[in-house]
Amino acid sequence: MESFLVAFSDAAWGLPLLLLLMGGGTFFMLYSRFLPFRYLGHSLDVLRGKYDDPDDPGDINHFEALSSALAATVGMGNISGVAVAITVGGPGVLFWMWVSAFVGMATKFFTCSLAVMYRGKDSNGHVEGGPMYVIIEGLGKKWMPLSIFFAIAGLFGALPIFTANQLTQVIREVVLVPNGIGFTDPFYSDLSIGLVLVLITSLVIFGGIKRIGHVAGKMVPGMVLLYMAAVFYIMAANYTSIPGAFALIFTDAFTAEAMLGGAVGAIIIAGARRAAFSNEAGIGTASMMHGAAKTDEPIREGLVAMLGPLIDTLVVCTLTGVAIIVTGTWDDSGANGVSVTAAAFNDAMPGFGSYILVLCVLIFAFTSLFSYSYYGTKCFGFLFGAKYKYYYNYFYVFTIVLGATASITAVISLIDGMYAMMAIPTMTSALLLSPKVMAAAKDYFRRMREFRESEKLKV
Repeated sequence: MESFLVAFSDAAWGLPLLLLLMGGGTFFMLYSRFLPFRYLGHSLDVLRGKYDDPDDPGDINHFEALSSALAATVGMGNISGVAVAITVGGPGVLFWMWVSAFVGMATKFFTCSLAVMYRGKDSNGHVEGGPMYVIIEGLGKKWMPLSIFFAIAGLFGALPIFTANQLTQVIREVVLVPNGIGFTDPFYSDLSIGLVLVLITSLVIFGGIKRIGHVAGKMVPGMVLLYMAAVFYIMAANYTSIPGAFALIFTDAFTAEAMLGGAVGAIIIAGARRAAFSNEAGIGTASMMHGAAKTDEPIREGLVAMLGPLIDTLVVCTLTGVAIIVTGTWDDSGANGVSVTAAAFNDAMPGFGSYILVLCVLIFAFTSLFSYSYYGTKCFGFLFGAKYKYYYNYFYVFTIVLGATASITAVISLIDGMYAMMAIPTMTSALLLSPKVMAAAKDYFRRMREFRESEKLKV
């Protein structure tokens, strides 16, 4: 099974998908004339609630929507996913993650604007957003097979198995084993951890999107600041290695001498693959969360959503990558996944660094576990009816146990492959409907200019 999943993932992440994600994102950036980057200030105003209206349609405010989306994206992909990418593809992978993040900001602007622009209704008549609704509301009922394709892939792409796997690994290797705690058979140790994760996750996810949004809004800012502080300490402790680390990132991005047989194309794919896993630009998951925002202005939500790749990849992933490179733990052939990042923390902060990482991992992982369940329930409700969607959560928490006891190779290959499948309908619909977004953007910013001018006249 593991070899099949690896083959499926490698085939899915071939050149065609790279062109769709990176090429599509580049098109969005140029077509919008770099609009997402020109209105960063306005996006921050929207985020801090300047334009919030409690009477607008939706379930959660702009800040909660971004926090909930970040709760899923700023997770194990930033800690373990980056480590996997660098150990497999070399430090140059980080450069291509940056490139993916820049084009991903434009992609998020388009896909999440569409998620509000073309919201549909589930079988209970509740307003919903996401690629499956964008496709049928924006492109028409004849495109229904593409919506179904996305929803099926989303059922598996949103599973918590990678997060559960890496959280279990860090608890076992950093907390239990060094302190002589655990079972004779590692399987039972992992199973026990998995069951505890199930219990904690269940307490939140069965409360629905409003509870998820409330919890994420409280936890996400703190978790990002804590992680940033820890990594800045690591960088300060290894400040002499920082120039060399960045030099290695840039040179390895184009020479790729050490890894993957020197194939620069493979390095680019590895970077785009891990960036997509981390910030989800073009995948469609974040569109489902932003589609639940309380607003009747699609462009506002697109502007808020574009901050996701900036925070997730350009900030958090970069911090992880630099910490791994300056400490040299990426070159340890005996480590994998989150163990590489743990080694970097322990190298800079002997005796307690790995415990700080455990605390960060716990917060990162649980916020991801909470948010991903929402994506799966939306896909399940779209396929089988809204009144049945919460049954997905029982399957969801069951797979936490599977993820805790499975191998990292099988787990990451399954999620990678399903992300690739989700990207096809998400990017296809966004590219076809991009003129609608630009027309709405021109109208929105015209109205904003007129509003500011009228406010000046009043003064």
